[in-house]
Amino acid sequence: MSDNLPLKGIKDGEDLCCELPHPIQSNHLGLSLQERLTVERAQRMAEFFGFLADTNRLRILSILAAGEMCVGDLAITLGMNESAVSHQLRTLRAIRLVNFRKQGRHVFYRLEDHHVLSLYQAVAEHLNETTT
Repeated sequence: MSDNLPLKGIKDGEDLCCELPHPIQSNHLGLSLQERLTVERAQRMAEFFGFLADTNRLRILSILAAGEMCVGDLAITLGMNESAVSHQLRTLRAIRLVNFRKQGRHVFYRLEDHHVLSLYQAVAEHLNETTT
């Protein structure tokens, strides 16, 4: 926004600052003091979302949202080699988004818990919303 454009409903020269100090009411914010995001927790969340900021990892999660799949089938579905898929799966395992089980020579991956699936579905739903 340009500094030269007035804000809608604000007259030129009108003071935009609130009077300080004023109490912050936790019930007004809808959060208790324990629920507010600390700097440390915000950093951990930013790192977590940073791991998700990868096209191939998101594609893997989209497939695993439908159900368990072995590395070879993931590679074929994604059009990637198994080594690249395994590398991405190791990263997803490190942040506890996926888990695996071995059956003979095959390794099957699945989403770790319902939180991961809920997160994926919420983002997918958000992106599918039409803007008005």
